[in-house]
Amino acid sequence: MLRVHPRLLHPVHSFRHIPKHHLQPFVPLRRHASTMATAKKARTHPPYELLYWPGIPGRGEFIRLAFEAAGVSYKDPANEPDGPGAQVVASLIKDADGNPPVFAPPALKVPGEGKDGAPLLIYQTPAILSYLGDRLGLAGEDEVDKMTVLSHTLTALDLNNEAHDTHHPVAVSKYYEDQKDEALKKATDFRETRIPKFFSFFERVLKANEAQGQGNFLVGSKLTFADTTLWHVLSGLKFAYPNELKAREKDYPLLFASFYDNVARAKGVKEYLESDRRLPFSMGIFRYYPELDRS
Repeated sequence: MLRVHPRLLHPVHSFRHIPKHHLQPFVPLRRHASTMATAKKARTHPPYELLYWPGIPGRGEFIRLAFEAAGVSYKDPANEPDGPGAQVVASLIKDADGNPPVFAPPALKVPGEGKDGAPLLIYQTPAILSYLGDRLGLAGEDEVDKMTVLSHTLTALDLNNEAHDTHHPVAVSKYYEDQKDEALKKATDFRETRIPKFFSFFERVLKANEAQGQGNFLVGSKLTFADTTLWHVLSGLKFAYPNELKAREKDYPLLFASFYDNVARAKGVKEYLESDRRLPFSMGIFRYYPELDRS
């Protein structure tokens, strides 16, 4: 039976735009015995391989959460003990196994599913989630639901990208300190106008689906990858903007009192969040700078 290996925490140390004073020595996590997939799921799913940077949740976390929620095993070689680390991403960009070139991770490799039996290589987070949705039972019940799930996912990823741009509003290749003044302006607008716009939208979505979802699901009456995607973005915002989120949560009762807690308790997700496989937020998309948060 395929098993997900426990992960080793390797703080990222190769990105140009991470401030030097934030770089930390490698700290290994405890070994953790995974209780992931059933024998049946291991037999019916190919050995999925997630290719992403080590040590941070990043955009790879949207893919991990989908696998974990579905109880389907996958490989995450960059985070495996004695694994290749960031080299797996470097090799991915150089060699696409006969697939079209990959612009950037995350990427998903599926052995034997490409042309002429070659590995299939998919990149871009929403493309990967769209491919996995039906296979993991997280896409929605019918074609209308599937399109709605994808639409809500893309909207949540828009919020994710805007959160990143608050600490790098000018250039991702520059240090935060080199664009701090612009970041302060960007973060203020993000907190005062963009966060309430997105939160209000998702509150309305939950309200519109309340008859089926009971405030717990964005689409239909069961978990989809739209739910896990939005949940992770909200989790990241709680890390990056704790004061702002604490002040606003009461205004969106379905989003936080129902939806957020329900996804965190979902089978597979709960076990994952309590395990060492869940990588902590640090210096990735979501970063905590006190000066960017509500005072």
